[in-house]
Amino acid sequence: MIKKYFTGSIIFTAIAIVIGFFLGAGPSMHIIWWLQVVFIVLILWILETSLSFDNAVVNATVLQKMSPKWQHRFLTRGIAIAVFGMRVIFPLIIVAIVWQIHPIAALTLAINDPSQYAHILTSAHYVIAGFGGAFLIMVAFNFFLDAEKQHHRIWPVEKTLQKIWSLESVGIVITLLILILVGNLIPAKDTLGFIGAGIRGLIVFVLVEWLAKLLDRQKDLMQNAAKIGLSLFLYLEVLDASFSFDGVIGAFALSKNIFIIALWLGIGAMFVRSLTIMLVRKWTLAKYAYLEHGAFRAIFALALIMFINTLYEVPEFITGLIGAALIWVALRSSIRMNKRLANNWKKEWI
Repeated sequence: MIKKYFTGSIIFTAIAIVIGFFLGAGPSMHIIWWLQVVFIVLILWILETSLSFDNAVVNATVLQKMSPKWQHRFLTRGIAIAVFGMRVIFPLIIVAIVWQIHPIAALTLAINDPSQYAHILTSAHYVIAGFGGAFLIMVAFNFFLDAEKQHHRIWPVEKTLQKIWSLESVGIVITLLILILVGNLIPAKDTLGFIGAGIRGLIVFVLVEWLAKLLDRQKDLMQNAAKIGLSLFLYLEVLDASFSFDGVIGAFALSKNIFIIALWLGIGAMFVRSLTIMLVRKWTLAKYAYLEHGAFRAIFALALIMFINTLYEVPEFITGLIGAALIWVALRSSIRMNKRLANNWKKEWI
């Protein structure tokens, strides 16, 4: 049953709502304030879950390559890092770097002056967009232009691009050109930070890919499995961070309280975990061949939106709708292909 995959997430949501009561009601236990907090948490949870379905599909794709031991590590420790590390601690570190203060001072600022904290974090938007956009667009390129990929949604285009991709470092060149183009369009004072962050995103992607390929060549299979599991674990953590960057900043449009935002992000991360487990255990990606394509198209769209966001504000719900639409189209295409293959199989046996 699907219900068993989401039991933990539902329990976590209930706990988050109880915590939200004490955060919202305050010392006076005002019921109206509590209802406002609960409403914000639930709205943000819906947004986070809808925005993160493509993240769950990609997580499932990578998890299938891991040993059961490393799958368990990612679904326990990895999720804890994703919830508290990337969504709570990492924004504090960004504020500490931008404002040149100690992380504890950043936490104090977030508690005592949330508006100023939100302003500082939002001011780092160009840096975040540069890093996240560059990393995510390389992830999408790496999937669609992989020479070993068997299924193609847009066959002539993807097949031609695969030949171009075989040229050394063409993906890096394309991403750098995009960074330079966008960097020349944003305010001059933010250009260097944006391009520099994009280059760091490229470096992280190349290092993770290099590590995976290096470990894949090791001769000791048992030791190799552990090393590959570690490299994929790191890859998923960086990918999750790239996914969550814009969500963290967008959350401040609804609330300036970092603890309420942490509740929302935590609930969203838990439901992504549940979706990931369900996709892996039920072999959903094997049953629907193009579902993975839809997820990586959504990643490509998210990367482009991160770049566009440096010039024009794109509402979060638009991002979510685009991702959901791409995955829905991929799912429909997979179902049609399955029916066509089933009909062909029946004709062969008649």
